[in-house]
Amino acid sequence: MIRNAELTWFKSSYSSGPDGNSCVEIAIAPDTATVHVRDSKHTQGPRLAVSPGAWAGFVSSLPA
Repeated sequence: MIRNAELTWFKSSYSSGPDGNSCVEIAIAPDTATVHVRDSKHTQGPRLAVSPGAWAGFVSSLPA
């Protein structure tokens, strides 16, 4: 398992909600190219890891 310290996390400038603070962060694992997703307010909480193809499919399904 990759530790948080080994990943560089970032969030989109378009990521917001009614309170302006509803964000997720993503990081790409350098060795596996796995996309990791976490809650920006709970950075030590659980995270989701998906393949690049699964992430691309998810992002392309979002409304513009």
